[in-house]
Amino acid sequence: MKHFLLLPLLAITLLLAISSAYGRASKSNIGTVIEDLKVRFSGKPLELKGKPYVLEFWATWCPPCRQSIPHLNDVYKKFKTRGLEIVGVTDEDKQTVRTFEKTLPIDYTVAFDPYKKLNQHFGIEGIPHAMLVDSTGKIVWEGHPMGLSDADIEAVLKK
Repeated sequence: MKHFLLLPLLAITLLLAISSAYGRASKSNIGTVIEDLKVRFSGKPLELKGKPYVLEFWATWCPPCRQSIPHLNDVYKKFKTRGLEIVGVTDEDKQTVRTFEKTLPIDYTVAFDPYKKLNQHFGIEGIPHAMLVDSTGKIVWEGHPMGLSDADIEAVLKK
C-alpha cells in the first residue's frame, strides 16, 4: 500500500521540478544593460537602440514555448504600432524554424544564436524565458513570457 501512495507523490514532485525549470535564469538580469545583441536575425537586422523590446528565449521542441507564441503574437500585435519589438531567440537552425512556422506562425522577429552564447551570458537555465528591455537597453522585467503583463509593457512605452 505504501508503494501506491509513494508513486503519485514522486510524480507530483517530478512535475514540480520540471515546471520550475521553465523561465529560469541562474541570476537576476534586472538592471543589466544590453549593449548589442550578437545574434543572426531571420530577416533584415532590427535596429533596437532606443526602442523597448521583449527578448525571449525559446525552441520549437519546447511545449511551453509553443504555448507562449500565440500570447507573444498578441502582445506584438497590440503594441507594435507604439514601438515595441519582440525578438525570439533560438539555438535551432533556420530551416527547422521555417518548417515549424508553417504550423505555428510567429509574427515577431526570430533570431538565431546557434552556440547559445546569449543564453550563457544571461544564465538562462529554462525556456521559455523572456526579458523586457526599456528604450535605454536596461532589462526591467524577466520571467516566463506568459507572466509579462500589459502594465509592464505600458511602463516601458511611457519612458
